[in-house]
Amino acid sequence: MLSVFFITATQAQKINKFDTNGKRHGVWKKYYDDNKNKIRYSGEFKNGKEIGTFNFYEPNSYGIPSMTKEFSAKSDSAFVQFFTPNGKVKTKGWMIGKKRVGKWTYYFSDGELFSEEEYADGKLDGVLKNYYRNGKLTEESIYKDGKKNGLSKIFTEEGVMIEEVYYVNGKLEGEGKYYDLKGDLKEKGMYKNGKRDGKWQFYMDGEVVTDKRKKKAFSIPKN
Repeated sequence: MLSVFFITATQAQKINKFDTNGKRHGVWKKYYDDNKNKIRYSGEFKNGKEIGTFNFYEPNSYGIPSMTKEFSAKSDSAFVQFFTPNGKVKTKGWMIGKKRVGKWTYYFSDGELFSEEEYADGKLDGVLKNYYRNGKLTEESIYKDGKKNGLSKIFTEEGVMIEEVYYVNGKLEGEGKYYDLKGDLKEKGMYKNGKRDGKWQFYMDGEVVTDKRKKKAFSIPKN
């Protein structure tokens, strides 16, 4: 009993230490409300810098980390993964400090791909792709500095594109096209500062619908 206590005490003396410059050094462990049975995170420091893999836990995670951070030895970046309560990866990507950078990937609860995003300095920047559970695209959009900028497409679960529009600083701008469930052009026109601008054209059977035909085609029958 005494030997077990001695070993435990010796181990405790080797964690949560500082170097001669007052920086964290060696293995560190933190607990929830000083409860030694509920660890909050564990990892290793070298002269104040995180190294290797850090594990983070929820109060009732039962030993399964909710997040891990693998710190790069050559830069300030870290590869981050978030996990479900049963240990499956639900999100992964890179961070510098508390800001997301590079490619981030998200998954459905069953592990199938849900979304792919690109970040710069903590903001969406690049191509965003969202997926249906069958693996087909639901959306593909371009972002810049956290806002939609450029082409954005929306698809049905069968893979048919039904929307094709452009954004500038998060607002609809330029030509917009909308398609029916078969992929045939339904309407098109221009956007300006987020609103429809000018005359829009409507289509039926591949042809422009005249005002007379449009009125007939879209009129509500009277009882």
